[in-house]
Amino acid sequence: MASTSYPPEDPTDYANASRGLIASLEPCVIYSDSDPTRVIWDNDSFNFLAEECPSDLVNPSLWRQSQLCQKQGLFEVQPGIYQVRGLDLSNITFVECPNTKGVAVIDPLTCVETARQALGLYQAQFPDRTIKALIYTHSHVDHFGGAQAIVDAAGKGLQVYAPNGFLEHAVSENVYAGNAMGRRAVYMYGESLPRQLDGQVGCGLGLTASTGLSGLIPPTTIINRTGEKIIVDGDLEIECQFTPGTEAPAEMNLYFPQYNALCMAENATHTLHNIQTLRGALVRDARVWAKYLDEAIVRYGKDSDVVFSSHHWPTWGKENVNDFLAKQRDLYAYMHNETLRLLNTGQTGIEIAEHFRLPPSLNSTWSARGYYGSLSHNVKAIYNRYMGWFDGNPAHLWEHPPVASAERYVKCMGGVQKVIDLAKQFTDEGDLRFAATLLNHAVYADQNNAQARSALASVYTKLGCGAENGTWRNFYLTGARELNPQNKPQGSQLANSAELLMALDLEQLFDTIAINVDGPKAWSQSFTIDFMIMDMSKGWHLNLSNGAVTGHEIEYRGPSNATDASFTIWLTHMDLASLIAGDRKNLDGLTTAGDVTCWETLASLLTAPDPAFAIVTPRAISG
Repeated sequence: MASTSYPPEDPTDYANASRGLIASLEPCVIYSDSDPTRVIWDNDSFNFLAEECPSDLVNPSLWRQSQLCQKQGLFEVQPGIYQVRGLDLSNITFVECPNTKGVAVIDPLTCVETARQALGLYQAQFPDRTIKALIYTHSHVDHFGGAQAIVDAAGKGLQVYAPNGFLEHAVSENVYAGNAMGRRAVYMYGESLPRQLDGQVGCGLGLTASTGLSGLIPPTTIINRTGEKIIVDGDLEIECQFTPGTEAPAEMNLYFPQYNALCMAENATHTLHNIQTLRGALVRDARVWAKYLDEAIVRYGKDSDVVFSSHHWPTWGKENVNDFLAKQRDLYAYMHNETLRLLNTGQTGIEIAEHFRLPPSLNSTWSARGYYGSLSHNVKAIYNRYMGWFDGNPAHLWEHPPVASAERYVKCMGGVQKVIDLAKQFTDEGDLRFAATLLNHAVYADQNNAQARSALASVYTKLGCGAENGTWRNFYLTGARELNPQNKPQGSQLANSAELLMALDLEQLFDTIAINVDGPKAWSQSFTIDFMIMDMSKGWHLNLSNGAVTGHEIEYRGPSNATDASFTIWLTHMDLASLIAGDRKNLDGLTTAGDVTCWETLASLLTAPDPAFAIVTPRAISG
């Protein structure tokens, strides 16, 4: 896991990460709005990074990256462009109109609390500025979740811009599979790990994610194509580069011709990024990612004096900007092309990843290192994008699930104790990977075996301490922590509030009902419900049959007009969101018609997923 060689040390990144510092947040600790005793961000807890790297506990390359990511405060990118970094996983950027007092805000962090503090740092230096526009570069929560803080400060008339597909993908990633992604995010960002030398030291893209109140303010204007322009306060000109299918399904870069400055959203950062994240997400397209990076160089490279992103620190100077972008382009292109070449020789994803190497020119570049995405899991993701989960070997077509498979392997090897003894031999030989495989079988065959759990935790700890990739480290160390029965698994702090659900369209709202119905329990049920959303003047017909919930939009009818549905409910948009979020427990006070037991039956069929389901030990499997 540990890299055997690193690029030669270069002080440029340290200089750039500190360049332009105007003010810091002291202390850099932020508390929850809902619970003033709960810390939702603590940059100061990473102050141990100032120490010399303990190489037996942390990969030195990851240590270097985390030191750079800890720099916090308000920074001048150049006069008129300012960033707050180190107050969340992501950055928030303020771009001033050259001739007016207007300001465009780019990417308002993950939560309201951190966004408000970041805005305060900026406004303390520039109190006469007025927020005129909010721009989302893409559909990940750390780039829109704190928007309410900006809306509150801006008042009426705020224009909100986003790339086409933003709402759809923000919803599908944070709501549809939100519980599973949230649980795995606990592992990816090391949320349950102590911030200390043998614990959480960062995730490569930043330190970690904040855990405050997130929301979603819908955009007022959608950007559909490259070359489309945003004009802020009649003064600031922004040219958009539409880049769908790159780091996010809906994403755009921004060019500021009045400043000769280029914002690369999250398409070019100081790390190899993810083609598929370990928390789970759609597989990204490395081929189009490289093409859009090339387009950015062609369109803007010759004029850009600085490039900045919504993570990490800027790069200054035309030659440096173009070198940085070119290496990022070649990084994704090489991964894609070489994986496809090897794939077409019959090699599978795991085989390709085992021997995949970057060209020396890229491998010796700090910004191409695998701090957040790794070559190993990215190559497997590219394989999966083209070929799917099946590698073509019939033996893998119908394998036993983990517990059943583990029980059989352990039986063949002579029992759990024999497996533990074999794992120790491989551990002593330095083959931690196979030791982890053996001990994982032992734990899944007998999860109450304290010796097996302890041995696996020890192996995971060694693997984590050697990892250059921050998310791999967090996964291994969180897995080790949760193998200790005294440590209760932790679920995600982010939940779907009624306010967040209000940003969904009707189809998305009712999809959230459909995916939470217990299918087998619903097999014998058959009825329809019409929902009449009064303040939207829209209706939705929900059908439950054969265990599946389906539906479509229908014409709105008032309470005096009967429908053909088994049951009809008249309610507001917020009532509907509150019912789905679970904030509203019944239909009291609402107008209804027909058989109310239809709603009661539907409500009884809705499941509440466990936000802290098991990952490193067997899960309870339902049919």
